[in-house]
Amino acid sequence: MLFVEYNILMIYFDNGSTSYPKAPGVAHAVMEILERGCFNINRGGYSGAYEMSSLVFDTREKIAALFDCPSGRNVAFTGGITHALNVALKGLLHPGEHVVTTQMEHNSVIRPLAQLSAQGVSVDVVRCGDDGRLDLDDMISKITYKTKLVVMSHASNVCGAILPIREVGAICRDKGALLLVDSAQTAGVLPISMRNDHIDILAFTAHKGLLATQGLGGLVLSQQIANQMTPLIAGGTGSHTHIADMPSELPDRLEAGTLNLPGIAALSIALDYIIGYGVEKIYNREMELLARLTDGIKPLSAVRILGPENPRDKCAIAALDFPETDNAAVSAELDEQYGIMTRCGLHCAPSAHKALGTFPHGVVRCSFGHMNTEDEVDTLINALSKQ
Repeated sequence: MLFVEYNILMIYFDNGSTSYPKAPGVAHAVMEILERGCFNINRGGYSGAYEMSSLVFDTREKIAALFDCPSGRNVAFTGGITHALNVALKGLLHPGEHVVTTQMEHNSVIRPLAQLSAQGVSVDVVRCGDDGRLDLDDMISKITYKTKLVVMSHASNVCGAILPIREVGAICRDKGALLLVDSAQTAGVLPISMRNDHIDILAFTAHKGLLATQGLGGLVLSQQIANQMTPLIAGGTGSHTHIADMPSELPDRLEAGTLNLPGIAALSIALDYIIGYGVEKIYNREMELLARLTDGIKPLSAVRILGPENPRDKCAIAALDFPETDNAAVSAELDEQYGIMTRCGLHCAPSAHKALGTFPHGVVRCSFGHMNTEDEVDTLINALSKQ
């Protein structure tokens, strides 16, 4: 059986892992493209292939518009954001070069950097406070004129702390470093401008705040980056087939192999929904739900909430710690007794937990989407009051 049958109402508070429900029309878009003909782009001289090419082109343009990038050609699709970050980090960094990152990073950044460090890349990690906020002075001290790249999350996947990418981007511009931003927790939820935030490379995923499917992500790149990156994967692109090297132009340079066309069709529909609904409106709705939870658990001595004290310094993630109870047991009880789905543990971000003081036991993470309701939050508060 594919799905657990709940005898009680299912309440989903794990949108930091993947969004649910997806944007209206996403499931139908996947079904329609599979039924009508999922023809490969650049590989066929017939109308179905041309139609798919138009779909991919239009989706690139929507991504470029959402992130204030000058051209859809600068959008390269990958198999997910982990794939995208590996493409960027391993395509840019070489032995002897210097990269700066932060304590709030996910293992999708930490592990590739560990591999690169073993190959001779110098890595410095910027401190974050026990509320998850970045120590900007430490960042300034670690970025030198020899720094090739700064890679950082826009927001922590553990406690929701928003990192100051615009301020860091300005520092990078002054020092001649490149800025790579991991937008896993913020794309579709917070406004992001490649131009105004001084971002050289933005990594995104389709299945979280962009409300589409798993198995699709990508990179949005500034124009000067294209020729600096060595493709991580080489292979067929359907273009320049007569040469042995990967094409020089974007997006072909970074898109070897067959694209996830059902995923791109779903993303296109999801982007229409997000742009129509409004990113700011989505964020404000999610923050209303977070504020309701925060106010509701303030009287409860058995639980503490981690992250920035000012709710506007975070996205809609509540990292809950139960000092007198096993966090895993709390998460299991919420699921079994109330149908409330949360995520417990280290969230693939052990260094973030070390900064927050929750390593190795982790936290119970509740991450909201704008389609969650006040009644669902109240059910969680009631359940937590019995701990």
